[in-house]
This record gives sequence, structure tokens and C-alpha cells, in this order.
Amino acid sequence: MIDTHCHIFDAAFDADRSEAVARAQAAGVALLLMPNVDSKTFAGMMRAAGMFPQACLPMVGVHPTSITAENVERELDFVRGELERNPPGTFVALGEIGVDCYWSRVHVAQQLAAFERQLRLAELHSLPVVIHARDSFTEILDVLRRAKPNVRGVFHAFSGSAEIYREVKRLGDYKLGIGGMVTFKNSALPEVVRQAPLSDLLLETDAPYLTPAPLRGKRNESAYLPLIAQKIAEVKGLSAAAVAEATTGNAVQLFNLPVQAKINGA
Repeated sequence: MIDTHCHIFDAAFDADRSEAVARAQAAGVALLLMPNVDSKTFAGMMRAAGMFPQACLPMVGVHPTSITAENVERELDFVRGELERNPPGTFVALGEIGVDCYWSRVHVAQQLAAFERQLRLAELHSLPVVIHARDSFTEILDVLRRAKPNVRGVFHAFSGSAEIYREVKRLGDYKLGIGGMVTFKNSALPEVVRQAPLSDLLLETDAPYLTPAPLRGKRNESAYLPLIAQKIAEVKGLSAAAVAEATTGNAVQLFNLPVQAKINGA
């Protein structure tokens, strides 16, 4: 399996980062894809990539909640600079990017501008995008309709309805990142998973956040990814092995991963 969204570089893992990676691999999770947050988290993420080059693969981008009117240009310059300084293949995606209206709408205008400009950077560098869309599907979809970016990507921690899923698919080649929310009691996400073909799904944890049931309340980690695969399997009437195989293939294709070399540890 591939955890397509894991903040293993977060301070929550400072005491046992190596052990958490080892637990993930023991659980069958071969790769952990790391979405960047902003210029302040970048160095720590790259240290984790250097510590675990066969397991932890970095992205570059600015999370919408890190954007303010004062820093938006500086943060975008940081993303552009890292893309120019590092050789092709350094980053598996541009992310995580998007719009967040859950915490505050104060800087939504700057978030929208940063989102569109990062979409253009993804186009320029032929990278997929990892989209954060919390309470902001209207805003995100409006940008995609208007800008028509020539990109592929994934809607991280997808929480929309089946109708929103269908609109997402009308707008481009986007997959759904399915994490711990699919296991939550009274979640509407299982119905979306039921309707979506397996080819549209990716597994993710968002560790250390969004811990799946029955472990809610604990710090999340990539070793818990099988719980998400099992829930998807139950919803779709498939084996967990079939879900693991299909979602791994989806991740390899979207992120252009050299999967045999990485998974075999070569």
C-alpha cells in the first residue's frame, strides 16, 4: 500500500519517527508521500526524505491556512524557487494547495490567488496536485472551471457528496483521497466510495491527524492505513488485497512513482 498523504515530518513524530516508518512498512505500507505545509516546514520535510529515501517522498507547496495577505508573495516565491533549484523528480507533487474556509475566511482572496498560481506552477513543471478543500468546494470548483488547468491530481481528505464527486470528475482527471473519515460513525463518505470506481480512489492517513476508528483519540500514523483499506473493501464488497492493489496502482500512475524500485527497496 501507499499512504499518499502523511505528515511524518510533523513534530508529533519527533520522539519515534524511525519507529513509525518501520511500523508502517511492517503493516505493508511501502511508501509515505509527504505534502509540504509552507516554507517553515520544508526543511524538516526534506530531512525526513533524506533519512528515509526509499520510503518518504516529498512534495512542495503552500497549505492554504499558511497564507496571509502579508506573506502570500513570499510563500509563492519559495515554492517557485524550490521547483527551479531542485532537479526534476525531486518532488512527487505540488501540494498541498487549495482553499480552507473552515478556520477562517479572512484571507480567502489570497488563498484563491495562491491556489490558481500554484496550479500554473504544476502545469509548468508537469506535476500532479494535491488539493485541500475544507468547506470550500464551491470556491475550488469555481477556480477549476475558470482556469481549466492542465493538471491531474487528488482531492485530499475528500468530504464532499456523490454529486460533488461527479462534478469533480467532469472538471478533470482527479482522484479522491480516502482516509480515516470513511470509518467514522454516521459518515456520508462510504456512499461516495460505493459509487466511485476503485480506479478513482487513493489511500491516505493525513497522519498525525484523522485517526481511523476504532483508534480515534490516538495519534494517527501510516501503520493504520490497512484499517482504511479494509473499510473500503467492506463498502465495495471486495477483498482488502484488491483495494490495496488497485489503489497502489492508482498512486503509482498519478504520482509517477518508480514503484518496483521503491517497494522492493532496490
